[in-house]
Amino acid sequence: MKRALLAVGTAIFCLSAPAAALQEGPDPAPAPAEPNALVIFAHPDDEVTIGPLLARITRGGGQVTIVYATSGDQGPGVSGMEKGDALAKVREGEARCTATALGAGEPVFLRLGDGTLASDAHFPDSAASKLLVKIRALVADHTPDVILTWGPDGGYGHPDHRMVSALVTQHVQMMQEGRPSLFYPAIRNGTLPPVPELQRWETTAPDLVSTHVDYTAEDLSAAAKALDCHRTQFDEETRKGLIPLFDQSIWQGEIHLKHGYPEPVVPPETAED
Repeated sequence: MKRALLAVGTAIFCLSAPAAALQEGPDPAPAPAEPNALVIFAHPDDEVTIGPLLARITRGGGQVTIVYATSGDQGPGVSGMEKGDALAKVREGEARCTATALGAGEPVFLRLGDGTLASDAHFPDSAASKLLVKIRALVADHTPDVILTWGPDGGYGHPDHRMVSALVTQHVQMMQEGRPSLFYPAIRNGTLPPVPELQRWETTAPDLVSTHVDYTAEDLSAAAKALDCHRTQFDEETRKGLIPLFDQSIWQGEIHLKHGYPEPVVPPETAED
């Protein structure tokens, strides 16, 4: 039996319930409002992994703010551009294009160095230490209901991804008041398509995938438009084919998420009957 979500995170879980279930009985309860979601990733294009979910939230009236720890200044992809500031500016433009396609607000660019987040992370002047300070401020300013970020695997082990995951989780787990629900994207075991480039991606045992959020053709179309913005990173064939591939193999009509931290357990001696 899937574990229930806490607080406003329940809203995301309820989104995945069939419409018919919400209509049973003479006076069905109103569907929960879409959440205020803060999405924290390492690079422009990381949000591709949950594009349809973000489109669904905004389509339903929720708010999505995407935060990028770096601007991808070391990742020219297929562009042929030199690494550096000029590339970062182009990739920030692609991220703004993505936000528009998904209905999200203006992206937040923290502009830490691409590839530096895991370097000497314990030092007070490291990129990781600076990122943690910025994460704390962002969560305080946005007061999100839900935070979405990389899981501990970083997707395919990218050190920047892993550090973003660790620092976001570190901050959320110490919050006592106003703590948002925290979720990581999950690829269920056995759903990776037979594409060599995707075999590095880590997967999750299905019983740990606690939340499944369905999406519509409209959401999928928005995700495809968002991916098409990342022209420095993907050639035309990939931009056209990646979202349909994910839809048919990894997602199969639902974005899959796992909890970032366990639900509080009430000790038996204090639990009410």
